[in-house]
Amino acid sequence: MARVNVELKARDPDPEATAARCVALGATSRGELHQTDTYFMARRGRLKLREDPGGGELIAYSRPDDVAARESTYVRAPVGAADPVLEALDAALGTTVVVSKRRQLFLWEGVRIHLDEVDELGSFIEFEAVLPDAGDPATARAKVDRLRAELGIEDAAIVSVGYADLLMDGPQALLRAASEAMANAYAPYSEFKVGAAVRARSGAIYAGANVENVAYPQGQCAEASALGALVAAGETAITGVAVVAERLEHCPPCGGCRQRLSEFGGSDTPVYLGRPGSSPMTVSLGELLPGSFGPEALQQ
Repeated sequence: MARVNVELKARDPDPEATAARCVALGATSRGELHQTDTYFMARRGRLKLREDPGGGELIAYSRPDDVAARESTYVRAPVGAADPVLEALDAALGTTVVVSKRRQLFLWEGVRIHLDEVDELGSFIEFEAVLPDAGDPATARAKVDRLRAELGIEDAAIVSVGYADLLMDGPQALLRAASEAMANAYAPYSEFKVGAAVRARSGAIYAGANVENVAYPQGQCAEASALGALVAAGETAITGVAVVAERLEHCPPCGGCRQRLSEFGGSDTPVYLGRPGSSPMTVSLGELLPGSFGPEALQQ
């Protein structure tokens, strides 16, 4: 049965002080957990296999990316033998990222307080107000807001995405996917091969190459091909882009593709230009297309 949390996550510059504040608030310590979450490509939401010394479980969940406390809907399924399940899901769906963390757990009025040390990322604090243990949604949000105020969490510390997103933010996987697609580009007329890759919010990567036509207006850019694969898979948002060209070290998207990408990304969505293994040039969609024409213009 699906359950609902109200969640908030933030960076924590002083975990020891935070732990002391939790105790002062009357939160009960439940010890330390060591967890490994393996994420898989999913058509809808997120899917991960969590392993800890107590066993394993599959967790499918959906959660918006927001700096405010937000609701997360999830389903948990215990797993008897984690290794075969991990192997089967990796073979069928593909693995996107693995998150390893040490978690100190506190409980306070139906709210789980997680003090997390995440490999490669650092220290975080996370609130999970579990419904109905923490009350109705309004009560749960109020408890999360109170904890945030009591623990002195500033706006600048809030993290709107999950640990998996933070780990996947690097460019290399996108650049590799774009380069592989470029190798298959159909460009017999210009002989200018281009590959592009976009990362969806699910963590999945979709790539495409330019496809030319003897009637030149009928050609298609690599970015358009990648976005077509994204949409065909049921996704509608991107968190990163990479573009690789055979004959140009840094190949920026053309004007039309900048508009296409802005349809699915935000002004701060990173665009990586370069080659796998290099330090790419990184620009944002907002820098590539300032003053862009967006859906809000149609609401006037």
